[in-house]
Amino acid sequence: MRDTFPLLAKTDFPSIHRNRLDTLQANLGYRCNQSCTHCHVAAGPQRTEEMAWETMELLLRYLAARGVATLDLTGGAPELNPYFRQLVVRARDQGVRVIDRCNLTILNEPGQEDLAAFLAGHAVEITASLPCYLEENVDQQRGKGVFESSLAGLRQLNALGYGRAGSGLTLNLVYNPLGPVLPPDQTGLEAAYKRELAVRHGIVFNRLLALANMPIQRFGSQLLSKGQFKPYMDLLKSAHRDENLEAVMCRNLVSVDWRGYVYDCDFNQMLKLPLGGDGPGRTHLSELLDRDLTGARIQVADHCYGCTAGQGSSCGGALDAASLAQATA
Repeated sequence: MRDTFPLLAKTDFPSIHRNRLDTLQANLGYRCNQSCTHCHVAAGPQRTEEMAWETMELLLRYLAARGVATLDLTGGAPELNPYFRQLVVRARDQGVRVIDRCNLTILNEPGQEDLAAFLAGHAVEITASLPCYLEENVDQQRGKGVFESSLAGLRQLNALGYGRAGSGLTLNLVYNPLGPVLPPDQTGLEAAYKRELAVRHGIVFNRLLALANMPIQRFGSQLLSKGQFKPYMDLLKSAHRDENLEAVMCRNLVSVDWRGYVYDCDFNQMLKLPLGGDGPGRTHLSELLDRDLTGARIQVADHCYGCTAGQGSSCGGALDAASLAQATA
């Protein structure tokens, strides 16, 4: 896999600084039951990295010490970490909102038969990958049979109340393009997803989050091999909108890797860019228990244009005014 970081390090991306922290995003490990072509983590079944329980206890201490409201769990498939459920229970007991970045197919894996019920029982919010409502497109990006397995997972979740009005169980889906293009308008695409999934499969959900593909790890290497890296970067830069800078996720989020080191976002974590303003060395979460990050500089590189191009892109979906208004409606 070819590294795109040398092409991203030198940047003219605008300087940005942190607002108040409200989300701790933790990568519980790189092991996954899938190996998606767009994966910026390069996760897969052969990866062995996983967060230890001692590091998870540190996450819980940090949430309490800094008054952080949301714990956003990602991977790999975060559910494959042997301490995933223990962490969820402890965080919910602390009154923390927990988001599970779920690939849906994990719900059908041996040993995970009760996973959906566990998530519902603890009112965990689910943000689930489904890059299209058509089988061919999903299987092209994520592997043969993934679409049908994803539908089976969604049916489990719907049966428990996820995505249904008044249930209190949130189910959001995530769209990302198949190739080096920007995602379409999130509002219109959400309407299409809701119509097609309901009519074709009887499936319901709350919101659709449209994300741009980042030119790093597997997707970045793919761009290089096809001679598409520069055209894609030119697209991102030409579509940059300054107004999106106010809502980029790194202003209110920090990302923690499986060893407990902290980064400004999940993408910076994959590029090994240390927390902004902290010099060349890495910062461990244990060093931040008594430190307020408000106003701190955010580490940027050229991949940051992926978050500000067009309607914008973040872990919470599009950043433009229409999409943000819809998300809070």
